[in-house]
Amino acid sequence: MDIQTDVVIVGAGGGGAILGLLLAKKGLKTLVLEQNPGPPTGLRGEILQPNGQQILDQLNLLDKLPKEAVNPVRHFHFRQIGGKRLCTIDYDLLPQPYNRALVTLPNTVHHTVLAELEAQNPQGLWYDTSFTSLLKNGDTITGVEAQTQGKSVRISAKVVVGADGPFSRVREKLGIATQLHRYKESYLVSILPCPEQLEESQYFLGEKEILGVFPAAKHQVYLFYMIASDSLKQIKAQGVEALQRKWRAIYPDLEHTIHGLESWDQTAYMGTGRARAKTWVAEGAVLIGDAAHGMNPHASQGRMQAMVDAVALSEVLAKCFSQDNYSADALKAFERQRRPQVEMLQRLADEEVLFWNTANPLLAWLRNRVFSTIDHNRRLQYQVLTATAGLRKTPPFGMIDRLQAVGFLPDPRANQLPSHMVSR
Repeated sequence: MDIQTDVVIVGAGGGGAILGLLLAKKGLKTLVLEQNPGPPTGLRGEILQPNGQQILDQLNLLDKLPKEAVNPVRHFHFRQIGGKRLCTIDYDLLPQPYNRALVTLPNTVHHTVLAELEAQNPQGLWYDTSFTSLLKNGDTITGVEAQTQGKSVRISAKVVVGADGPFSRVREKLGIATQLHRYKESYLVSILPCPEQLEESQYFLGEKEILGVFPAAKHQVYLFYMIASDSLKQIKAQGVEALQRKWRAIYPDLEHTIHGLESWDQTAYMGTGRARAKTWVAEGAVLIGDAAHGMNPHASQGRMQAMVDAVALSEVLAKCFSQDNYSADALKAFERQRRPQVEMLQRLADEEVLFWNTANPLLAWLRNRVFSTIDHNRRLQYQVLTATAGLRKTPPFGMIDRLQAVGFLPDPRANQLPSHMVSR
C-alpha cells in the first residue's frame, strides 16, 4: 500500500500531536503515526507551565480542558527535609492570565490535543503504526516505511518529522550523532486521594532525597520521589509499607494521604535522561522534542519545549511549502530559532541536578543559601520563575547574579521587576 502526503510525523506525543494539529490548520496534508494502540492511559505527572498554556490558548484548547481535571497552583514551597522553609516561588509574579501552574490529571492535555487533531484531520492519525525505515532518493528523505495493523505501508512525503522520543528510531535511521546521558537519579510517581485537601505545592530537599507534592484536581495529589535509577526492584522488594514510612518521615502532615498508597499499581517509574542531537535536520527531515533535545524534569519544560518546537516548526514548514524548498538549509531555520533556549534549559536542569540531588554538605549549604536569598529577592525569583515557566531564552543568572544569590555581593536591585510588572 502506497500513500502520499505533505508531512509525515512519527510519534503523536506532546510535540508530534501539536504539530499535526497546527499543520492541519494551515491546510497541509499531514499524517501522524503512533505506535501505541490508542491515546495514552498510563500514570504520569502533569504540570502545564505558562508557555504551554499560551500555546493551548492560541489553539483554542485551554478552555476545552475539563475543569474537573485541572487545578491551578500559585505557590511552590521549597523546604529542607526535617528543617525550615527555604523559599516560596509565587507564580503571581508572572503577567496574567498565565500566572499559575496548572496541575492536571494524567494525560488530560494529551487527550484534549489528540481529540482536536482527529477532529481537524480525520484519518490523519494512525494508531498501532510502527516506523520501520526511511525512504530515500540519494541523500534526500522522501518518506517512511511503516507497519500498520500488521501490514506494510510506504508513505511518501515532502518532509519527515521525528517526534519519537529520546531513543528516536527516526534519528537513528538518519544517522545523526547524539549524546545520550542517563542520570543517576530517576523518580517514582504516584497520584493518591488527598483527605488533607492541599492547595499549594511542596518540594522537600534533603541529602540525596527529594519529595515533590503537587495538589491535583478531584482532591488528589501527585507525589514525586527521587530514587536511584537502578533501584526500583530493590525498593519494591522492601514493600509498600517501607515507602510509606519514608514519605511520612519527610512530610508527617500528609499521613492520611500516604496511608492511601496500598499497591505498586498506584505508582509509575519515570526514568530521566538527556539527549543532545548534533543536528536536528537533514535533507527532507527534522527532529523535534525529546528526539532532538531530551532534558531532566528539573527544568519543568520537557513536554513544554516539544510543544514550542511544534509551533516554531509549523511556521518554518509553511514557508518551506510556499517556496517548495524542503532542504536541510531551509529546515535549519527551525533549529537556529529553537536550539539556544533548549540548550539553556538543559544546562539549567543539569545545575539543578548537581545541587538539588546532592549528598555533599557544601553543595547542600550553597543550595539552601541560594534558595533563602531568592525568597527575599523578587528580581532573582522572577528570573528563575520565567525560566521555569518557559518565558525566557537566556539564562536566569549571570555571574553577578550568582554571587548575589549566594550572598557574596549585595543586590541593590533586589526588589526591581521588569517595567511591565511594576504595577503588580
